Amino acid sequence: MAGLPLASPRRVLVLGGGGREHALAWKLAAEPGIDEVIVTPGSGAIGEVPGVRVIRDVDPLDGAAVVEAARSAAAELVIVGPEAPLAMGIADALDAAGIPVFGPTRAAARLETSKAFCHGVAEAAGVPMARARAFTGGEVDAALDWLRALDADGAGAVLKADGLAAGKGVIVTTSLEQAMELAPSFLAGRSTGELALVIEERLEGPEASVIAICDGERAIALPPARDHKRLCDADLGPNTGGMGAYSPLPDLGDREAERILDTVHRPLLAEMARRSTPFRGFLYAGLILTREGPRLLECNVRLGDPEAQVILPRVTADLAPFLLVAAGALVFHAGSVHRPGGGFGTNGGRVLTVVGRGASLAAARQAAERVADAISWDGLQRRHDIATDLPEPAVLVGAAR
Repeated sequence: MAGLPLASPRRVLVLGGGGREHALAWKLAAEPGIDEVIVTPGSGAIGEVPGVRVIRDVDPLDGAAVVEAARSAAAELVIVGPEAPLAMGIADALDAAGIPVFGPTRAAARLETSKAFCHGVAEAAGVPMARARAFTGGEVDAALDWLRALDADGAGAVLKADGLAAGKGVIVTTSLEQAMELAPSFLAGRSTGELALVIEERLEGPEASVIAICDGERAIALPPARDHKRLCDADLGPNTGGMGAYSPLPDLGDREAERILDTVHRPLLAEMARRSTPFRGFLYAGLILTREGPRLLECNVRLGDPEAQVILPRVTADLAPFLLVAAGALVFHAGSVHRPGGGFGTNGGRVLTVVGRGASLAAARQAAERVADAISWDGLQRRHDIATDLPEPAVLVGAAR
């Protein structure tokens, strides 16, 4: 909805309590139109941000508790920060309750929770990644055979735990011998048939993170960033969840990041939609800038940490209105027109149709109304009683004129 005035949600609930959520709360609390930012479980430091209130006694993995917290706080938007609640289906619980949530469903969150799933989606979408194979418990011999075939020059390979590992489940080996020694440990204790390990070819080049705001179909890029994962100076020591980050990047400018959306994010969104698991939330593309061009290393389904802390201070536009529109509904254009300077203007007649989706008529209607409330222009005319007297439909269509 770039170019049309968007209203901000007045009360926002941020789920989480780390540095990423601290940065989100700081950014949102300073935006006009927001009366209060509530963070749960938060931290003492987050609670010191002006305009931010912390609720400490909510389990972010308990869907019912999060729904109740959102209702008690009268939150008009919930933003899920960490990956673990998304993997547990917190966004699904909020969706079912008719509460706008910015964050993917449990099914869409598999882009992060399963490295093998991410590779499959990327391959189907035509997004370039490193050559890779996935292995299940009991496939030690097959994994070692693949390593020998993959790493013919003995330079090493990349070993990735298939599930969530808080950014620490990756080992970049430096020799075939090291890879052969470590690979069996990823498979130990896993049952036969259980995905456990992805082995990738080792690519060379600087890494970069490009994160986009996604609504299931469209994507808007945030400024790119680069984090440092190794524990020690000079990129020595084991991988961590991130020791620090910086933005902007000398080798990937903001305009170049926009082009990454066309080769990575938008194809992934199209493939996820084709699989009936549309992705809505922050889609993080971890990239390596090879001589042959950018290659996707991994997907995360939320803002990176520590990347968020250096990206959000660079975002000059208000974030909350875009997150609300992305979370609440679909918006289809009828009577809009591109402005010469970018964005959209109105062109008379029926301008937009807002489509709310939810587990019930009430939830879908609420989603459509909230997003329609966030859109305004001079002379707007709309109704507020669409579908109030009909049997429950699968979707709710409300037209704004």
